Amino acid sequence: MSRNAALLIIFGLCILGPCLVFAAAIYASINALGRNPSSAPKIFTAMIIGLVFVEALAIIVMLIVFQLFSRT
Repeated sequence: MSRNAALLIIFGLCILGPCLVFAAAIYASINALGRNPSSAPKIFTAMIIGLVFVEALAIIVMLIVFQLFSRT
């Protein structure tokens, strides 16, 4: 397997993970809001904080993979 193919597979897996976390978090928050609408501010705040951390992790992974691509 070539180096570029391996990096593309790693990149795909490292981006797929945060995307799945985004989907799971939004699904869980919608279910929680459906069960208890009065707790919307707490659920929304916790969801946004979690999604910010996941997005930061995805950006860090993309930067690492781009650094690996730039090496010869």
